[in-house]
Amino acid sequence: MALSFPFQLLFFLFLSIPLIPSSSAQPLTLDYYAKTCPDFERTVRENVYTKQSAVPATAAGVLRMFFHDCITDGCDASILISSNAYNKAERDDELNLSLSGDAFDIIVKIKNALELSCPGVVSCADIMAQTTRDLVKMVGGPFYKVPLGRKDSTVSNVNRVAASIPTPTMTMDMIIEKFTSKGFTVQDMVALTGAHTIGFTHCKEFANRIFNFSETNPVDPTLSPKLAAGLRQVCANYTNDPGMSAFNDVRSPSKFDNAYYQNVLRGLGLLTSDAMLAVDPRTRPLVELYAKNQDAFFKDFAMAMEKLSLFEIKTGNGGEVRNRCDQFNNLPL
Repeated sequence: MALSFPFQLLFFLFLSIPLIPSSSAQPLTLDYYAKTCPDFERTVRENVYTKQSAVPATAAGVLRMFFHDCITDGCDASILISSNAYNKAERDDELNLSLSGDAFDIIVKIKNALELSCPGVVSCADIMAQTTRDLVKMVGGPFYKVPLGRKDSTVSNVNRVAASIPTPTMTMDMIIEKFTSKGFTVQDMVALTGAHTIGFTHCKEFANRIFNFSETNPVDPTLSPKLAAGLRQVCANYTNDPGMSAFNDVRSPSKFDNAYYQNVLRGLGLLTSDAMLAVDPRTRPLVELYAKNQDAFFKDFAMAMEKLSLFEIKTGNGGEVRNRCDQFNNLPL
């Protein structure tokens, strides 16, 4: 899923999502670092502002990276681990190779700053969750609460990725199953897909819709002809230049709003999965609602993100606080 993954909004009194993942886990709290690292929120906020101001694609990159991390064995920063001679990590799966370098960079910068002010205290998983929320808010998206106290995973296995992440070429049945098998609803899925309102997608992800779609039609007939013509020009050399890409939202690509859903209904979605959202009877009513009502989208997106941020988290002895986000504390000898 090309989550290039923003928002303005209301402050939600606590949403009905449990802060205790299991009966034996330690509860997360909003003020987890109040005493042990009082500069945590300020450090994240200042770094977010500096990075996003310099590199506007950062918000979408971090949002996508956060989703890829959480949906694969939980929000535990396993996506940040670098492979070594003993282990091929998640970030080296083909589905993760296009994740933004700027997304990794900002997490490392924040971790390094926090290690100077409160060494060994703040987990990379909490940094990712807080940074994602602050970036979403900065680019116009809704505010949502981020309970803290996650630990970092001590496992990152490339073989776990493909089974977890939905891809644009899957059928809607397959995509829905990816979410519902992990406890997310169709509403959660459609709301989270709204992250496509920012960022961009590489041409290879939708080339099948604009080149040689079928024997009788080179272009997917569900795609806007004007958009298809523009994309064929933009992506003409994509096989030689895999970095070529197009904005997910052609109308307001840097602002988190509900334009993505309006685009989908008009045949302006890049991906096959975008087009399917507009026609499948399970998803179209939600697409129509969010296209008309941005407040409804922001509310549901915020709820889905808070739910996602608590998915299969590690607490207590279930994980560690890494000294470096890209490697486990105890490396094999």
